[in-house]
Amino acid sequence: MMVRALGPRDRRAAMVVINTAAEWYAEFLPPSEVHEPEMTLQGWAEEARRMTWYGAFDGVDLVGVMGLEYAGGAALLRHAYVLPDRQRKGVAAMLLNHLERDVAGVDTIIVGTYAANYKARAAFEKAGYQLSSDSEAVLRRYYDIPKDRLQSSVTYEKHIDRER
Repeated sequence: MMVRALGPRDRRAAMVVINTAAEWYAEFLPPSEVHEPEMTLQGWAEEARRMTWYGAFDGVDLVGVMGLEYAGGAALLRHAYVLPDRQRKGVAAMLLNHLERDVAGVDTIIVGTYAANYKARAAFEKAGYQLSSDSEAVLRRYYDIPKDRLQSSVTYEKHIDRER
């Protein structure tokens, strides 16, 4: 498996990964907070203007995506999605490790997820991320997210050694 930055030619495959993985949200979010599709081609392009998309590939197949954005003196890991049949097989950990190695010029990495998304929360905790003491303040400072997601989300932080 390998990780690389994604470009415009990867958009459609990224949409499949994101929207397939996001179907899981219906299991823990109220129907009013489930967005179908979770991501559109236009949304992906808009996000690409401020962050870099990365993908995990098994051969030629895109099986996971994650974005890296810099904001307010921190690195934000965004839009972490892994195809359901590839979850719990190290894909998210590989993406996290790759992006953590790429982070430069900041000493804090922040990642947000739904409070009820126990799968993502367990993965971030396993990777050494600590729950923020005030997730709402972190979300307001670093993210531009809809109000429904602000109220149902938490953030995790990891401090990194800038000497790496």
